[in-house]
Order: sequence, then structure tokens, then C-alpha cells
Amino acid sequence: MSHTVRNFSPRRRRVPDLPLIAWLTVIWVLLWGTLSWGNLVNGVIVALCVSLAFPLPAVELGLRLHPLGILRLLVYLVYDMVSSSVEVTRQIQARGPYPAAVVAVPLRCRGDLMLTATAVAVSNVPGGSVIEVRRATSTVFLHVLDADDPGAVDKAKRSVWRMEELVAGAFGTAADIERARGPVPEGNGPS
Repeated sequence: MSHTVRNFSPRRRRVPDLPLIAWLTVIWVLLWGTLSWGNLVNGVIVALCVSLAFPLPAVELGLRLHPLGILRLLVYLVYDMVSSSVEVTRQIQARGPYPAAVVAVPLRCRGDLMLTATAVAVSNVPGGSVIEVRRATSTVFLHVLDADDPGAVDKAKRSVWRMEELVAGAFGTAADIERARGPVPEGNGPS
């Protein structure tokens, strides 16, 4: 006979979330189109009922703000935007064929926030368009110009990994920062 031990946590007390109540009240008043005491009171009542009847689960974002890391990220983004703009302009003025490729770049951080922030930061730089993100494998697929040069593909991958490290340093947890500074993932050959 096997015994199953179940840990039942005490029922979580339903506490109204004040920012949510305020937001729902504002939406209520905007939907009615008139600011009146009646609409305001009814909005608060409806917002309370909705937030108590349908409580939102607690969400841990894993977002940490590191001012020095944010400054490093901003400086690097400006530098990367300027240097990439010059590089893309040079490639366009060469008037030759533009061999391009899609390169898979596996990231070291696994969190949704780090994956999304890295993809957005990379997409903001000219010449680095993220065309797909695979959440399951933490892989971004990057459109790379001048792909017949093997150095360009490696440079693009190193640029994404550098951006990932800076994003983790700006917004990540200690585990994210450590992971982003770790070794490059396997399977990072040309795609």
C-alpha cells in the first residue's frame, strides 16, 4: 500500500489589486464616455467584482534593473546602430549582388524576457533583422547580409551573443547574467 502525501497550501486570501481596480475603473468611465460620480462609483464596484471573481495569478517577471548595465546597453546600442548603418550603406553602394542568409543563433538565456529583449535589441540595429524566434530552443533566426563571407556570419552571431550579454546585464537576474557570460551554445556553426 502506497501512501501519497499531499501538501495543501492554505487558500490564498483574495485581496483587491489596487492598480488593476484603478485601471478597470478608468476603462469603465471611458467606455461610458462621461465622467460622473455615478460612473466612477459603478466603475469601482464592477472593477472590484471582476478582480475578486477572476483573480490574476502571481507572475514573477524576473526583471531586475541594473543602472550601470542599462547604461552599457544604451551606449553599445548607439555605437552598434551607427557602425551598422555605415556598414549597410557601404554594402548598398557596392552595387554588387547581395548574398544573404538566415542564420540560427542559439542563446544562452532561457527566459522569455531575455529572449524577447535580446531579439528586440538585435532588430533595432540596421542589418540585423530577427525573422523568427523559437522559444522552445531559445534560438533566434537572423537575416544576414553579405553571407558569402564566413566572417560576416560569425560576426553576426558574436554580435547577437554580445547583445544577449548586455541585455542580461541590464535587466536579468544573477542567474541570467551568469548564463549570458557562459560558453556559447553548441551547434553554432554556419547555417
